Amino acid sequence: MTPAPTPAVSLADALARGPLVLDGGLSNQLAAQGCDLSDALWSARLLADDPGQIEQAHAAYARAGAQVLITSSYQATFEGFARRGLGRAEAAALLRRSVELARGAAERAAPGKEVRVAASVGPYGAFLADGSEYRGRYGLSTAALERFHRPRIEALVEAAPDVLALETVPDVAEAEALLRAVEGCGVPVWLSYSVEGERTRAGQPLREAFAAAAGNDQVVAVGVNCCTPADADRAVPLAAEAAGKPVVVYPNSGEQWDAAARSWTGRPAFAPDRVTEWYAAGARLIGGCCRVGPDGIAALASVLEEGRSQGAA
Repeated sequence: MTPAPTPAVSLADALARGPLVLDGGLSNQLAAQGCDLSDALWSARLLADDPGQIEQAHAAYARAGAQVLITSSYQATFEGFARRGLGRAEAAALLRRSVELARGAAERAAPGKEVRVAASVGPYGAFLADGSEYRGRYGLSTAALERFHRPRIEALVEAAPDVLALETVPDVAEAEALLRAVEGCGVPVWLSYSVEGERTRAGQPLREAFAAAAGNDQVVAVGVNCCTPADADRAVPLAAEAAGKPVVVYPNSGEQWDAAARSWTGRPAFAPDRVTEWYAAGARLIGGCCRVGPDGIAALASVLEEGRSQGAA
């Protein structure tokens, strides 16, 4: 792999100086813009069909105060694009485009501000598009999972993201495969699990899961995403203790997806003032996932900025 250029201030150094605000859910912002995401490729379909919508969604978060934009490559894979009749060269170009769109949105929507780009590397289950990303245990070996992930990581690295977001990982075996797949790429990574309670979605204790990254200098942060805010409350201190690294946390709104009715139920529980506790427990990359939009990120950014001004963040 070709290493990405080194930024003026490394991500690790930036995290040592204070928290960075992540964006929110890309899919809900695209839906708010009127995009149809009822496709096995989900938001990745728009990389080919309507990339301007993706850039517009990124821009909304940059204007809201996000300091890190996560690309639309979560469900983008060579295998998934092949199902749509795209060859490997075309698929690689679309993966690179996901980084370029986020970079372009940051430059246009937040000129003069340092907004970093995190290239999303979703789990194998996201490619399957059958909900198995929330179960793990695919029946594949760690070596097979590494072979699946490495080519898309190589394509993303070619576009020089600031960090790779190994996100919504449901099980420790896949985390280990991803960490092997990124070795030698020259780009820092964060590792973020999808969890329920104090266990991964596959059922492993979170302390064990977070410890998988301990001592790995390429991993700049460990944590959770695509979980309830209450799960995030419990996970942040566990991650800080088990991995000895800064924590990344970006939960969902707290609403529940009803697969039969294909609609969200319940009330949001994502409260921006929770971030003060997350920060105190070790969180340094803080944002939102599904159903957390630009308004939620703007409120979160305001809380963090107030904390900085008071010397608490």
